[in-house]
Order: sequence, then C-alpha cells, then structure tokens
Amino acid sequence: MASSAAALVVGLASASNTSQHRWGLAAVVAYACAALVALGSRVPWSRAAAATAAVGALGIPLVWLTAVGLEQMEVGVVERAARHLLETGTPYLAHPVAVRDFNPYLPGMALFGLPHALFGASVVTSARLWTLAGFLAVLAAAVAVLVKGGQEPQRRVVVVTGAVWIAASPVVALPLAIGGVDPVVVALVLLALAFAQRGRSVGAGLALGAAAVLKWTAWPAVPVVAVAMAATRGSRAARTTAAVSASVAACVVVPPLLADPRAFFDNAVLYPFGLSDTASTAASPLLGHLLATALPHGRTIAVILIGVSAIAIAVSLVVRPPRTTQAAAYRLALGLSIAVLLSPATRIGYAVYPLTLLAWARCTTLADPEAARVWSRARAPA
Repeated sequence: MASSAAALVVGLASASNTSQHRWGLAAVVAYACAALVALGSRVPWSRAAAATAAVGALGIPLVWLTAVGLEQMEVGVVERAARHLLETGTPYLAHPVAVRDFNPYLPGMALFGLPHALFGASVVTSARLWTLAGFLAVLAAAVAVLVKGGQEPQRRVVVVTGAVWIAASPVVALPLAIGGVDPVVVALVLLALAFAQRGRSVGAGLALGAAAVLKWTAWPAVPVVAVAMAATRGSRAARTTAAVSASVAACVVVPPLLADPRAFFDNAVLYPFGLSDTASTAASPLLGHLLATALPHGRTIAVILIGVSAIAIAVSLVVRPPRTTQAAAYRLALGLSIAVLLSPATRIGYAVYPLTLLAWARCTTLADPEAARVWSRARAPA
C-alpha cells in the first residue's frame, strides 16, 4: 500500500497530462491490485504479487505513454547525443544555452540513442525502449550470476522475486516508463555487487566500468566495491576490480573529452553539478537545493558538506571495511543518500540509487544464510 500511496502522490502532484501524471493514475491501481494478490497469498512478498505490480506499474503505463507520445525530456537528450556523436565524434554540443541543449550524461549514455540515430524515429528505436531493455538485461544477468550453480531452490526463488519487486517499485517503474536513465545505471552497480559476491573481480570491474561511463552517480560504487573485494577476496582482487573499471571508463570517456574539452566540461561537469549559468532542471526541495537558494554562498556550503561527507565515508571504509557485498551495498546507499540530499542540483527521483541498493542487499541477504550470519555478527555489540 505504500507503493500505491507513492503513485498517488506522483499523480496528484504532477501537472495534468504529463507522463508522470498518467503513470501515477495507472500505477496506483496496479499497486492496489498487487496488494490484494499479496493478501491472498500464503507467502510474504509473493512472486504473483510482484508480477502484478510489475505489469501494472511498468508494462501497461509504458505501452500507454508510448501510444500517446508522452516521454521524459531525457529521451530526446540521449537520442540527440547519439546523433551528434556519429556526426562529430562527441555527444556534446559546443555552446549549450537552453536546457535542452545540455547533455549531462557521460559519453556511454549515447549508446542507447544509437538505434534512433542510425535507423530513424520509431517505436522500436526509441531510447526509452533501449534503456528499459538494458535495465532488464542487466538485472537478469545479476540474478543469473547469483543463482548460478546454487543448490538451494529457495535462494533462486528469493533472488528472482526480489528482482521483480525491484523492477516493480515506484522508484524504478516510474523512470523506466517515462524514459528515465538512472535504473540502468543502478542495475549495473547491482551486477557488480553480484560478481563481487561470487568473487569474480574482472566481472565486477567490467560492470562498474560500464556504469561509470553512463553517469557520475555510479563512480562512488568503484571504491566501495573495491574495498569490499579487498576485505573478502584479498588485495589482488581489489586491484583487479579497480583497474578494470578504470580502464573501461577511460576508454569511453577520454576520447570525447579530448575531442572537445570545453564541451565536455560545460555539459557533463558544470551543468549536472549545478555550476552552470543555465540552471539544471534537477532541482527538488532537498537540503542542498535549499542551501543553495536560501543562503549567501549556499552552493559553496553544500559542496563543502558533500566533500566532508565523502571524506567521512572514505574513512569508514578504511576503519571498518564492509566484509560482505550486502554491507557494501548499505554503505554505498548511505553515501549516495547523503550526496542526493546535499547536492545543489538534484531530484527526488535519485532516490532510486539508495532504495534499490537497500532492496538488493535485503533480498540477497535473505537468499544467502552465510551473509546473514556475517551481517548479524558485524552488527552485534562488542
């Protein structure tokens, strides 16, 4: 019922006939139906209820919004970035002025706009469809990594059901239905955590690198996962994870950076961090935005607070490194929550990162009795 309430708030708070408004109207019914299915089930968090929520809150709104041509502005940004990349070698406009001119993403995000750039506008080439496909493929891969070779059927049930609930949750279903890009980024982080849990340092590095070429929001995951690998698999595994992720990021980010440094800096650094002359549309009434708008030098204060928080998280990684990937997910969720709250240019939708990480940590802990025991010992008083 909490999801129904969240969908209702989105629907009522959004302007009429926008993609968010219509999603809220559809999703509130979907989540209510899922709650009824859950009440009639003998097991908590049943797969039938999860599937009902996923179809009703993601599948049906996606088809509806596609049919009426409603989508988030990010879809056009990604598609234009891909076209510009093919024409000039960089996904960034040289002199962005209006909000629609800016591409706040890292170069890898243009990949999802390539079908549109290569084959023209259609339902099957929309960047919205390809980000959804990317999210589903990566989430399925994360599940496959965790359950592969497992002898306990219950582990598979818990992980698969948890993944369906993640896809159906409001913070994921809403952006996927309207064309947001953040779910595919966080899905790659989940895949990295799954590889790390299996001790596969190269796989974790590749997943982290793929996430890091899409958005800055994925970068904090690199040191957190590397430290967890060091604590659980040794320093060599940690170095491999860090080196692979850095190599992937460098191969994708550096060429556009060298092609037009000023365009990269204006689009991918100043604008998303709220330092551009053009105000970012990512502005929710969270603490960082309130500081930036209400206090003299408030933007500087917010940036300093983010820096202090980052240092505190880094110190915690050294003093008390996470000894399970679930603990790493909790630590990363804490750091990203602080960053979202304190960033001068943010939106409530960025809650998809910490909330999805928390949900993933919970379901993987339930599926792994050994992880649950380690986590319990770590939380026990000395």
